[in-house]
Amino acid sequence: MGDALWKMSAGRQSAAVRRGEVSAVELVESHLERIAAVNPAVNAVTRLIADRARAAAARTDRARAAGEVLGPLAGVPFTVKESTPVEGVPTTFGVPRFRGLVAAADAPPVARLRAAGAVPIGHSNVPTLILAGMHTRSELFGDTVNPWDASVTPGGSSGGDAVAVATGMAALGLGNDSGGSIRVPAQFCGVAGLKPTAGRFPADHRVLGTDDPGPASQMLVTDGPLARRVADLRLAFEVLAGTDPRDPRAVPVPLRGGALPGPVKVAVVTDPGGLGVHPAVRSAVEAAAGALRDAGYDVREVADVPRLEEALDAYGRITMTEFAPSWPGVRTLLGEGGDRYIAMAMERTPPANAEELVRLMGTWMNIRRSWAEFLDAHPLLLGPSFTEPPVEPGLESRDVAGRDRVAAGMRLCTVTSFVGVPAVAVPTGVTDGLPCGVQIVGRAFREDLCLEAAQAVEDRLGVLTPIDPIGPGRGRRTPGGAPAGGAHA
Repeated sequence: MGDALWKMSAGRQSAAVRRGEVSAVELVESHLERIAAVNPAVNAVTRLIADRARAAAARTDRARAAGEVLGPLAGVPFTVKESTPVEGVPTTFGVPRFRGLVAAADAPPVARLRAAGAVPIGHSNVPTLILAGMHTRSELFGDTVNPWDASVTPGGSSGGDAVAVATGMAALGLGNDSGGSIRVPAQFCGVAGLKPTAGRFPADHRVLGTDDPGPASQMLVTDGPLARRVADLRLAFEVLAGTDPRDPRAVPVPLRGGALPGPVKVAVVTDPGGLGVHPAVRSAVEAAAGALRDAGYDVREVADVPRLEEALDAYGRITMTEFAPSWPGVRTLLGEGGDRYIAMAMERTPPANAEELVRLMGTWMNIRRSWAEFLDAHPLLLGPSFTEPPVEPGLESRDVAGRDRVAAGMRLCTVTSFVGVPAVAVPTGVTDGLPCGVQIVGRAFREDLCLEAAQAVEDRLGVLTPIDPIGPGRGRRTPGGAPAGGAHA
């Protein structure tokens, strides 16, 4: 097959297994060897599921030998965010108290990937309880290191999956996103990521009990894949979409919508809200815009996105109001300093009373309407996932200025999560040794348009990963006390 199996795209890996060019067992072993080689440097994979992965791969090989039709992701190894259940494995959220919280069943997206033949190979690191900040550091497993440069964060909260995919430890990662948790680490690690429309993929986020979370958590959190290539995102998208009795929110919408008349219009907003954008990120947006023009899209600069400041305020008020009653107990789980990120947000954004919350829920719908009208005129929106290159680890928890800087950086992610529309993060190149990228946002349930546009960008600007992690002395600084080798056999 030429290159090492772990270097291949997910689509090529699955095709090779289906054709009998390699066995699924060989494919899994290749990734396990890669994890052993590079995870000590980046600490992205928190727990290996090695024996079960080998057994699943062997079942795939037996099925092929028996003449059975294999799924579209046959044999493809994937990581799963530490907050998403994998049957028989603890779902720790990076919290020491949850180290024995063994999942009774796969979460719906894990089950769907597994049914398509993909093989869960390990859990991946998160910020503690996915609440301690944007940087991927957990109390239980320590810091995850950006493989491009140890002095900057890999992002989060799906940072473990982004690093695992970027370094070739897995062909796919399964993360989730409620305001940038897939798209920001995708930009910071040089990979692609899909945040789907709310209701596109089934999920069940009742991990810590039988009660469902409140309306903000129900509406904002969407599971989604990370991959090195856009075509692999499309494969995962087609597998993950659909309905499930565990999730009444998921709707049976076709994977592709109708063709649009004429060249597809793309609105470009380089600096949402006019709060500032780094020159490297501006150049990334310009490069993606040029790629889309070259591909025949009707690319137009527009003044701004709808109602950004109002949407950010409503997002903060609704989420903090929902979260406030549980905060005293949750705070005790976050470890020393792990509470600073949320504590600063709660000081800035006090909970709403009942009358205010009712008004805010109406505002939420009204902002969604404004965005629907905007995307009716411009079916796609091109902009940054984060308005700076990767920042230092823990900046958002250092002080109020750091938190505000990070919140401003991810503002387009936050507002697009708030209105529930799909977005694809795609790399555009490397500047000063760090990856750059953009996101392409679309109309609700038009992931197909986002993926097609992202593919056009990738076709013209190239693919950045897989990469080997930097060695000591090759980055701006060496890893500062980051635990190595967090994976367990």
